[in-house]
Amino acid sequence: MESSTDSALMKLVQAGDSAQLATLFERYHPGLFRYLLSLTRNRTLSEDLVQEVFFRVLKYARSYDPSLSFPVWLYGMARNACFDALHKGRAEITGSEMEDIRSSAPVPEEVIARKQDVTFLQEALQQLPEEKREVLILSRFHDMRYEEIARILKCEIGTVKVRVYRALKELREKFCELRGEKLYDI
Repeated sequence: MESSTDSALMKLVQAGDSAQLATLFERYHPGLFRYLLSLTRNRTLSEDLVQEVFFRVLKYARSYDPSLSFPVWLYGMARNACFDALHKGRAEITGSEMEDIRSSAPVPEEVIARKQDVTFLQEALQQLPEEKREVLILSRFHDMRYEEIARILKCEIGTVKVRVYRALKELREKFCELRGEKLYDI
């Protein structure tokens, strides 16, 4: 959820007070890191990309429109930085670093079956095509509204709804397959 001070902080950054960027960095870097990690599957690259995104925020601060949601602008910039990096030949590595997608908050002890389900869910998520994984991460892990996701992905809201529906359906199929369960359509 966006704080009402994000726009005010960006106005100060636009006016040349780059020190205000530190507050925005502290506020958004954990979620941004998890988002980028889910796209790259590379911890080091994701850390570098978070830095690159905030460098771009400073560089392109004048292009920020206060009438738009700051997280939408920021995540759109992150998405572009990620795709720029991947297209420059920075290859993905194994998905073993995906454990960091979950919140960094302490997690209470879970029963073994629950842990196994979480592992299956993460594995199923990683098996999804990139565009399906991305819409699920934005909508479910970052609690973004479809309107915001549509702005980030530069598509229609209806397209986002269809992508989320299809991604959830495929995620369910892969999850059931990993659990060794037969999927029944209801």
